[in-house]
Formats: sequence, C-alpha cells, structure tokens
Amino acid sequence: MSIGEVISLMRGAVTQIISIIAPVLGLALIVGLIVAVLQAVTSIQEQTLTFLPKLLVILLIIALLGGMMFTSLSEYTVALFNRIPDFAK
Repeated sequence: MSIGEVISLMRGAVTQIISIIAPVLGLALIVGLIVAVLQAVTSIQEQTLTFLPKLLVILLIIALLGGMMFTSLSEYTVALFNRIPDFAK
C-alpha cells in the first residue's frame, strides 16, 4: 500500500464524515443562531433555552435523513471492505 492510497482512503473517510454530519450541524447552527437573536431581542438569557430547540432539530433531522446517512455509510463500508484484497498486495 502506497502513501497515495492511504491519503485516498483518508480523504474518502473525511469526505464521508462531512457529508453525513453537515445537514445536522448546519441546521443546529441555524436554529442556535435564531434562538440567540431572539434571546438578544427579548433580553432573556436562559442557557437551557438554546438546548431544547437544537436537540429537537437534531433528532428530527436524524429521523428524516437517518436512512440516507446509514445507506451512504454502509455503501462506503462495503466498498472499503471490497478493497481489502488490493491492500494486501
């Protein structure tokens, strides 16, 4: 196994992780920003107010996109396992 193959594997893994987690983190960021703006406007500085909306959005996104995430991850894993004989050369 050459350095190029190792870099390719690591690049694929990082790309896979980013594509799976980006929708969840993106929407959690947007919800957090909206709640922060509402807290600034209303002068309500309750720390737990930001936790519940983010948690609900994250659970909703995982419920909606969980199948796609699992399919993508399982396809990557199967492709990686299929390449194992090539790594032994």
